[in-house]
Amino acid sequence: MVRLSELPAQFREGYLAMEVPSFADTPWAVGPPLAERRVCIVSTAGLHGRGDRPFEGYASDYRIIPGDADMDDLVMSHLSTNFDRTGFYQDVNVAFPIDRLRELRDEGRIGSIADRHFSFMGATPPAAMEPVVRDLAGILKSDAVDAALLVPV
Repeated sequence: MVRLSELPAQFREGYLAMEVPSFADTPWAVGPPLAERRVCIVSTAGLHGRGDRPFEGYASDYRIIPGDADMDDLVMSHLSTNFDRTGFYQDVNVAFPIDRLRELRDEGRIGSIADRHFSFMGATPPAAMEPVVRDLAGILKSDAVDAALLVPV
């Protein structure tokens, strides 16, 4: 990850001027113990299946990644000149830690793994993502997901 001070001035100034929403309160929900939770992955690495539509600049939508997908078919179309994909291509778990989740499930540390996971493209303004995330929350609820592993990349 590049440091803010290392970015070209136009990018640095843009990020520093970006409006960050504030919320009046923080919702909180108490769930079951971790060993009973159904967990999904939500990544911001711009991941999708090889045959899926790639992400475009400032995309606020997401791609569904089936839990049984062949990880060799997972590609990254995150759009940033400052984004290093090397780690991902060496080990998918850097941006999509599915093998680590499977280990936690097999050890009994989490209850189960969701059948589908989700990837956004990072660097999208939060306000543009809010309606999409509200939609995703409904999908997670219908999938009985009660914990999400957020993987900001």
